[in-house]
Order: sequence, then C-alpha cells, then structure tokens
Amino acid sequence: MNELVPGGNMPLPGGPLALRVPGPFDVSALITDDDGKVRGDADFVFYNQPAAPGAGLRGETLTVDPRTLRPGASRVTVVVSPADPGRHLGGLPSPTLHVSGQDGRVLARFTPTRPQRETVLLLAELYRRGTTWKLRALGQGYDGLAAIARDFGVEITQDAPRTAPSPAAPQPDPDGYLGLVNSARAAAGSPPVSLDARLTAAAHGHAATMAARGRLGAESPDGVSVYQRVTAGGYAYLTVGEHLVSGPRTPAEFVEYCLSDEQSRRTLCSSAFSQAGMAYVADRSGNVYWTALWARPFTPAGLARTAEDVLRLTNAERTAAGLRPLADDPLLTTAAQAHSADMVTRAFYSHTCPDGGEPWHRAAAAGSTRRTIGENIACGQRSAAEVVRGWMNSPGHRANILKPGFTHLGTGFAGGGTAGTYWTQLFGG
Repeated sequence: MNELVPGGNMPLPGGPLALRVPGPFDVSALITDDDGKVRGDADFVFYNQPAAPGAGLRGETLTVDPRTLRPGASRVTVVVSPADPGRHLGGLPSPTLHVSGQDGRVLARFTPTRPQRETVLLLAELYRRGTTWKLRALGQGYDGLAAIARDFGVEITQDAPRTAPSPAAPQPDPDGYLGLVNSARAAAGSPPVSLDARLTAAAHGHAATMAARGRLGAESPDGVSVYQRVTAGGYAYLTVGEHLVSGPRTPAEFVEYCLSDEQSRRTLCSSAFSQAGMAYVADRSGNVYWTALWARPFTPAGLARTAEDVLRLTNAERTAAGLRPLADDPLLTTAAQAHSADMVTRAFYSHTCPDGGEPWHRAAAAGSTRRTIGENIACGQRSAAEVVRGWMNSPGHRANILKPGFTHLGTGFAGGGTAGTYWTQLFGG
C-alpha cells in the first residue's frame, strides 16, 4: 500500500476503484476534460446526484471505473466537506482517503495536512496520462462548494436544503472599476478579468488594515500578509499580483495611477490573471488606501502545466549549455511539491525543515532512490519564466540547473504565505 503525501502520485490498475473517506464527511466528485472544466451539471456527483457514467456515490464511498466514464473525460477530482454544513473542516478529524481496487485490496491511503477554516477540500484526483490512469494526492482547501463549482465551471441550482450551493453571482461593480480595468487590458491585448468575491473580501480587509495604520504595507501588524488573507478566504491560486496604493480618490484615478508606471502597468495588464478583487478605505483624515488583487485560480491541470513550464525552461538552459535535458521524475515531484506546501503551511523558507529534514530526506521519504540530490528554492516569483530566470542569475542555483550529473527533476509550487509563491526544484542523478 502507498502512503501518499500532497502532490504524490501513483499508477492505478485497470478496472473499477473504490475511494472511501470514513468519518463525518460528505464525498463528491467532479468529472472534467483536459481543460479542468466540466461539460455540464451532470459531471458533478454528490449526495443529491449520486451517479454519472463511470462514477457512483453510496454513503462514504465513491466508485469510479475510468473505462466507462463519458467520452472525453480525463480527470475525476474527489472532494470532501463536513456532513454538517454548519461546520468547517478544522473542527473535524483530518479526512483520510482509502483507495481500493476491484479485488478489495487497499492500494493507497492519503491524509492531508489538517485543514483550518476551510469548508471544502480537494482531496485527490484520478487522471489519465496516455493510456494509463493515475492517482494524485491534493489536499487543497476551499471556502464552500460554490467556490469549487465556479472554478470547475459547474452551474447548480439550489433546490433542497442539502443541495450544493450555487456558484456566486458575478460581483457588482458599482464604481465602474472593472470596465476601466478591462478597457486598459484590451488596449494591451490582454483578455478581461472578472471580479471574485473572495479576492474582493481579502482586498477590503487589507485596505482597512492599511487605513487603520495610516501607511502602506504587504503585512498587517500581526504579521498576516495580503496573500495569507487571500488563501484564508478560500481562494487558491497559481499566480497572484497586487497593487497597494494611497492617494487616488476615485477608481478612474486609481487605474490611471497604475498605468503610469511600467511595472504597475504590467501587473494590471498581465494576461496571466483572469480574476480580480478591489477595495478602498479612507482613514480618519480622508486619505484613501487601495488594494487590488489579481490572480489565476488553482486547478490541478494548471499546477501540472506550471511544473511542465519549469521543466521546459530549465531544459532550454541546459540545452543551450550543451547538456542533456532532465527527465520529469514523479517521485522527486512529490517531494518538491510537499516542500513548497510545507513552507507555506509552517511559514518558513529554507532547505532545512523545522524538524530538521533535508532535501535528500524528503526525496527518500517519497520513495526516490536517486544517489545524488540537489535542491533550488525560491519565493515571490509569479511565473515559471520569472523563477527560472532568477535561479539562472544566482550562481549556486545556476550550478544545480547546469550540473552534468543530474538527470531528473521534480518541481513543486504553492501559493500563500508571506511571499505569495513558493517554488522548489528537486534534482536527482
């Protein structure tokens, strides 16, 4: 039996699988294509809709037969939430996923890091890679089924007390802020963004803190960063940006201010962002403090693409130096992903974990038998291109990327913490 860690994956045998989460939880599932979106409401399996082609829910057990999923389906995401809708997951035991094959033998088990205020957890996913189906452990928290439904493209009508809540309606824009932003983005050739309630709530909380203190800052007096406000509100992201500004009196003045500086304009017009939240709060003297947040929401497919981009850019550097490219290593990826998530969860930034674990310990714990291990970490970079460029500009990190003896690579990424983004490269040879 495999004991998985966040980001860990393993191949699955053919035939039906039983995924059981015992305890005071509701289990549900989302069936998606490669783009991470459902085709319709029928792709959401939950207590009021317990069956779909290839998937069925009975009590605490979800049964999935990848062979009989609807045409085009390439991913099944397992979701858990408290059976009592008035509770959050932090007040319950950590959910444990048990995966069994058709012969009843337990194939894998996964217990994520204990959730806190989250009310919904993406626990794991089954996904197709070529002709093989695999299992990946996730452990990604959300605040409400509506948030997950929105990110996965589900439209649900709430017609019974225990029906999953409808996705939040488009956020109002009474000041015309969104129109101003999207006009500027269109002029730059970037697609429009939509307002997200969780980003808006985080922006308002941070703007109010800055107004109370009377100065700009990425952290509140108690050390809570603007990024931690975002993730605490149930928003998980693959990239994030922010504007923290004082002075402008109206949304039009704020957008004009953001467009007046090259770096600030680049953030506002970045095509990497698809959602936004904005708020402004005046202090007692009438000075206005603004927070604008920009993000692209987390999806498992998006995380995989981010890791692929890091590998591709790393290999481009190696090829330019006349070296052989690195191969993707799932076990090293498991360890790298776990380290990025750990740095966010336990609020540290180091190759050495608070309990003394080192890169080679993490690789071995994930099952790797590579004889040579190296690690690059970084925080704050907002894209794969930015982080690889930063590593190449650092002699020590560059040496790892261009070390001839390394043959394999695992990549980890997590959003949150004080820096906003945490990256890990784990090399093996």
